[in-house]
Amino acid sequence: METLALDWLIAQSHTDLPPAAFRRLIQTVSHPANLLNLPAKTASELLLCAQRLRRLERALSSVSIRDQLSAELRRAGAGLICCHCPGYPLLLKEIHDPPPLLYYRGELGLLSQPLLAVVGSRRPSRGGVRDATDFAKALSNSGLTVVSGMAMGIDSAAHLGALAGKSASIAVLGTGIDICYPRRNQGLYEELGQSGLLLSEFAPGTGPRRHQFPLRNRVISGMSLGVLVVEAAINSGSLITARQALEQNREVFALPGSIHNPASRGCNSLIRQGAKLVDSLGDIIEELSGWSGNSCETAEAQEPLPPEAVVLDLGFEPTPLDVLAQRAELSTAEMLSMLSDLELSGWVEQTAGGWQRCR
Repeated sequence: METLALDWLIAQSHTDLPPAAFRRLIQTVSHPANLLNLPAKTASELLLCAQRLRRLERALSSVSIRDQLSAELRRAGAGLICCHCPGYPLLLKEIHDPPPLLYYRGELGLLSQPLLAVVGSRRPSRGGVRDATDFAKALSNSGLTVVSGMAMGIDSAAHLGALAGKSASIAVLGTGIDICYPRRNQGLYEELGQSGLLLSEFAPGTGPRRHQFPLRNRVISGMSLGVLVVEAAINSGSLITARQALEQNREVFALPGSIHNPASRGCNSLIRQGAKLVDSLGDIIEELSGWSGNSCETAEAQEPLPPEAVVLDLGFEPTPLDVLAQRAELSTAEMLSMLSDLELSGWVEQTAGGWQRCR
C-alpha cells in the first residue's frame, strides 16, 4: 500500500469534508501536509477552517491513527491507492469527478493494461449470456482486460469469459471491497480477488445502497477505452454506463438484438443514437486501433454453424415449431428432436414465441 494513499485516507477521515470538497483538496495539492501551508484565502475556499487544519495536522503526525487505519485495511484484505499514486488508472484521472481513493484486492498491475468494459442486463437470455461470455473471452485473448460490475447476468458472464481467456478481469464494486454483492457471486468474487482485481471507491464495510451503483458505473466507463453493451432493456442501468461513457468521450459499442426482445431495446436504441454496432471482435479492435494489443486475428475463430442450423435457416427471432417443420419438410417430432439436440449444444433456445438462435 502506498504511504501517500494512507496519508490522504487520514486527511479524508479527519477533515470530514463532503466528497466533492475532498476531491478539490486532493486535486489542489499532491500531499495533504501541503494543505497546512496554504494561504488563508485558498484554505478558506477549500473549506479548511482553522479547526479542520489543526485536526489534520494532529492526525498526520499521529502514529496511532496511522497504525489503526493500516490495521483496518489489513483486516479488510484491502490495498489502497490515491489519484497521485503511479498505479492509479490514467484514463480515470481524465473524468471530471475521479474517485480520490481506490481500495483494491488482487493484481493492481491490471490497471495499466488496455481495458474494455462489458455490461448488460441482470436478467439476460441464454443467448445474451453466451454472447457476453464469448465476446469477453475473445477480448481477453486479444489482449484487452475486461472490466464489469460483478452484477448477476451479463456482468458475471463477462467476468467468467475473460477469466477463461488469456487476460484477467476487473470488477468495480458498488460496495466496500470486503463485501460480496450479490452474495450468490461469492465464488466469482473470490476468483477475481485471486486471479483478477477487485476495485472500489467505497470504504471497507460499506454495504449496498442504491445511489452507489451509478457512481460505480462511472468508474467502470471512466477507466476503460470503451463500453460494450450486451442485452439491455430500455430502462437498464447499463444505459447509464453507456451515457457516462459518451460524456467521458469513450467509445460505446452495442450488440444488436431482435425487435421482439425487450432485453434488446436498449442496445438497439444506443445503435440508433450512434453507438458502434458490433457483431464480431474485429468491429471493436478496428475502433480501438490506438491501443497496443495483439491483432484480432489471434482471437479464436467463430465456431461455424452446425449443418442442422444451416438447413433450418433459423434466425434470432422466435419461429414457431410447425413453421420450422414445414420449412425443413420434416414431421413435428423430427423437428423437435433436431431442435433439442441444437439446444443441448447451445445453438438454439425455446422462447414464448417459438425457437430462435442464441449465437
